[in-house]
Amino acid sequence: MDCHKLFLQSLILILHFTFSSSRDTITINQTIQDGSLLISREKNFALGFFSPGSSRHRYLGIRYHKDRGQTVVWVANRNHPINGSSGVLSINQYGNLILYSNHSQTIPVWSTNVSVEVTETDTCVAQLLDSGNLILVQEMSKRVVWESFDHPTDTHLPGMKLGLNPKTGIHQFLTSWRSADDPGTGDYSLQVNPKGSPQVILYRGTKRYWRSPPWPIKNYEDMLNLSFVNNQDEISISFSLVDASVVLRTVLDYSGLLMRQTWHEREGKWKEFWSAPDYQCGSYGQCGAYSKCDPVYVNHKFECDCLPGYKPKFLRDWNTLKDGSGGCVRKRQESMCMRGEGFVKVAGVRIPDTSEAVWLGLNMSPVDCELVCRRNCSCSAYARLAITGKGTGCLAWYGELMDTVISMDEGFDIHVRVDAHELAEIAEKSNGFLERKDNLAILIVSVVSAWFIIILFACLWFKKKGKRVRKKWKERLLDTIDGKYYKDILVANEVGGHPEVVFFNLSTILAATNSFSPAKILGQGGFGLVYKGQISNGQEIAVKRLSKNSGQGIEEFKNEVMLIAKLQHKNLVKLIGCCIQGEEPMLVYEYLSNKSLDSILFDETKRGILDWSKRFGIIVGIARGILYIHRDSRLSIIHRDLKTSNILLDAEMNPKISDFGIARILKGDQIQEKTKRIIGTFGYMSPEYVIFGKFSTKSDVFSFGVILLEIITGKKNNSYYQEDSHLTMIGHIWHSWKENRPLEIVDSSLRESCPPHEVLRCIQIGFLCVQEDELDRPTMSTVVLMLNSETTLPPPKQPAFILRKSYNSSSSSAKRDEFYSVDDKTITEIVCR
Repeated sequence: MDCHKLFLQSLILILHFTFSSSRDTITINQTIQDGSLLISREKNFALGFFSPGSSRHRYLGIRYHKDRGQTVVWVANRNHPINGSSGVLSINQYGNLILYSNHSQTIPVWSTNVSVEVTETDTCVAQLLDSGNLILVQEMSKRVVWESFDHPTDTHLPGMKLGLNPKTGIHQFLTSWRSADDPGTGDYSLQVNPKGSPQVILYRGTKRYWRSPPWPIKNYEDMLNLSFVNNQDEISISFSLVDASVVLRTVLDYSGLLMRQTWHEREGKWKEFWSAPDYQCGSYGQCGAYSKCDPVYVNHKFECDCLPGYKPKFLRDWNTLKDGSGGCVRKRQESMCMRGEGFVKVAGVRIPDTSEAVWLGLNMSPVDCELVCRRNCSCSAYARLAITGKGTGCLAWYGELMDTVISMDEGFDIHVRVDAHELAEIAEKSNGFLERKDNLAILIVSVVSAWFIIILFACLWFKKKGKRVRKKWKERLLDTIDGKYYKDILVANEVGGHPEVVFFNLSTILAATNSFSPAKILGQGGFGLVYKGQISNGQEIAVKRLSKNSGQGIEEFKNEVMLIAKLQHKNLVKLIGCCIQGEEPMLVYEYLSNKSLDSILFDETKRGILDWSKRFGIIVGIARGILYIHRDSRLSIIHRDLKTSNILLDAEMNPKISDFGIARILKGDQIQEKTKRIIGTFGYMSPEYVIFGKFSTKSDVFSFGVILLEIITGKKNNSYYQEDSHLTMIGHIWHSWKENRPLEIVDSSLRESCPPHEVLRCIQIGFLCVQEDELDRPTMSTVVLMLNSETTLPPPKQPAFILRKSYNSSSSSAKRDEFYSVDDKTITEIVCR
C-alpha cells in the first residue's frame, strides 16, 4: 500500500482552539481527534488554532503551553487567515504538511511546500520539539526535510538561527506583526546583513532603523551564550541559555521595538529586561554620516557632533533646527592621499556601521594597523577590536562612517583619518601658546621665564596647604559616612570619569548667600531651605541647607553626593560641590533661573508662558532623564520622589530632575526592593509602594505619569478638588476619557496652541504609566519611544487612586480626603514630604 492510499484511508488531523488531550507527533496514518492539541514532549510548547486579540480570523500557530495568555511564537498562515470556525491540518501523499480552511480540502491556505520521497517504509512524521521547533522528518532515515525554525515570524527562540545559507537559499529573519490583532507581515524586519563585518539590522520597510554591535566582536551577556557563524556555507547568529530553567524570548513588536522578555512563573507574566532602540541615539543614523551621536551631550547644544575633520553639511538645520540627520562633510575638499594626513582617536564609541568595513588581520600592532589603513587612500578610519576566541583584530572602513554613537558603557576607540591642516590645528590646541615658533612667543617666554619659577614655587606651597585643608574637610565628611564604597567615591581623584566633588569653605558659602539672607531664599523642600548665591568667579549657585528640623539627615546627604558624582545628563541637575563645615551640611548646585516646574505650572499668572511646545519638550526631557537613571547610567537608580517641585527649569525651559536624597540603587539583576519606611509625596507614590512598601523602576514610571497629566491639565493631583465630586485629578481625567471627551481637561491656556492628536497621545501615555498593576506599566525606554514616534499605543487599564471619599471628623466639621486602595492593611511606616 503506497503513501497516497494510506492518506486516503486515514482520518485527517483536525485542531481546534479548545484543547484537551495531547501528543507530540503526527504521522501520516495517525489521527488526533477534534479538540486535541499537539504538545511538545516536555510540555513547553503547543501547536493549535488561535484568534489574536479581537480578530475573528483563525490562524495555526505555536504558543507557550504554560502561558494561558496565548503568547504565540510562530504562525503558519499569518498572511492567509481562515475565516471559518475551524481548520484542518494533515500530511498529504507527498509528505507535506497542508493546512485547509475546511473539511472539503479544496484549496490549501498554507503548506510546507517541500519535495519529499515518501515510501511505504519511510513515511513522514511531524513533530513539535521542546525547543518550539515544528519539524517534518522522514521516519526511517530521520532526515529533517522542513522545520519552522527556518521560517520564523516575530519571535527569536533559543537554538533558532537568524541568517543566510547560500547553499540552500534559506534566509532566516524576523518580521513584526501588523498589529496586536493581525499577525500578518508588518513594517519591521530584523535581518543579518552579511556585508563587511556582519551585523544584525532592524529595518523599517527598506530603511535601516537600528543595528546591533558587529560581530565577531566580544559581546558579553549574563543570561545568553551567543553563537556566530561566518563562513562560505553559512552566516548566522543564534543563542542558548546559560540557565536552562529560564524561559526567554526575543520578540519584534509591531511598534518596531525589539524586546527580550523572561517568563515569571509565580506571577504568570512576561517581564522585559532589554529593548532596542532604547534611547535617542539608538535609532540608526540619528546624526547622519561622519558624525557622532551623544545621548548625554553635556558639552554641546544637542546630541549631534561632527567627527574630527568634518563640519555640518547643512549648517542652518544643525544650529537652528537642531536637526543633524544631514550629517557632516569634510572641512576641506582637497585630496587626502599621501599629503601628510593622519588619524585622530575618537574614544568610547559604539563603532560605525560595518557594512563598508573589512577585517585587515589578526593580532596586528597599532602601528601596523594604522600603516595598512594609511596606504589605502579610501580608508576613512580603523579600529583595533577584540575578537571572540581569536585575540585582537584590525577593522578598517572604506566609505561613509555612519551611526557612530558615544557609548553609555565602555565602548571602543576608532581612529578617524584627517588631513594635515586638521592635524596641525589639533596639535596647536593641545600644545598651546608655548609651542608656537614665531618671534613674539620666544620673546614673551624669555621675559616671563624668571617670574615663572617664582610663581611655580608659590603655587606649590599654596597647593600643598590647600590639600591639607581639603583633606581635613573630607575626613570630617568621611567620619559621618560609613562604608568603603562611599569613601572611595568621595576620595578618588575621578569617579566614573567625572571630576571629584568640590568641597567649599563655609566662609565662601556665607559670602555667596549674604549670610543666608532671607532675601536669598528660593524655596524649601524635605531637605531644608534652598538659597540663591553667587561665588567669586561670578557663577550663580543654589545652596541646599540641611535644616535641623528636617526629616532627612546624613543618609539623604550622602545619597545626593554619591549619586550625583556618578551621574551626568542634561536633564539632571548638576551638583557643583558640598560644604560640611559647621553643624549643617550643605549641597551646592547649578542655579536654574526658572526655578521649579510647579512654581510656574500651578501659578495662574505664569502658566501661560508654558505653551504646548514647551510643555511637550519638558515631558520628553523628564522622560529622558528618568530613562538615564534607570538604564543608561552606570548605576540603576530609582528616584522615589519624582514630582513637579523636583523638576527644575533652566533659562530655556529645559527640565532637570533634582533631589536624589531618598533615591535607591538597584544592584546586579535586582528589579525591586521593599522598605518599611515609606518616604515620598502623596499623589505621586505608586500603590504598591504606599500599601506594601515595594518600589521599583515602575514606581518612578507611575510618578512620571502623574507629572505628565499635571502638565497637561495644569492641576495638582494631590490637591485636586471639584465640588460634589469624589474624583481625584486622575479619576476626573479617566472619567472624561471613558466618555470620549478627554480634551475638556486640558489646561485652558493651551487650547489655542496644542495639536489635539498629540495631546490625546500624551494623555494615553500618562494613563499607561499610572495603571494600578506595575506589570502593566511600560518601562521608561518604551515611554520615550512612544513619545518620539507614531507607534500604535495599547489601551490603558483603569488607573490607581481614582476615587476618594469625604467624611466629617467627629471633632470638627472640616472635611478630610482619603484615596481608595485595594487593601487597607499595611505594616509600613509612612513619612510625608
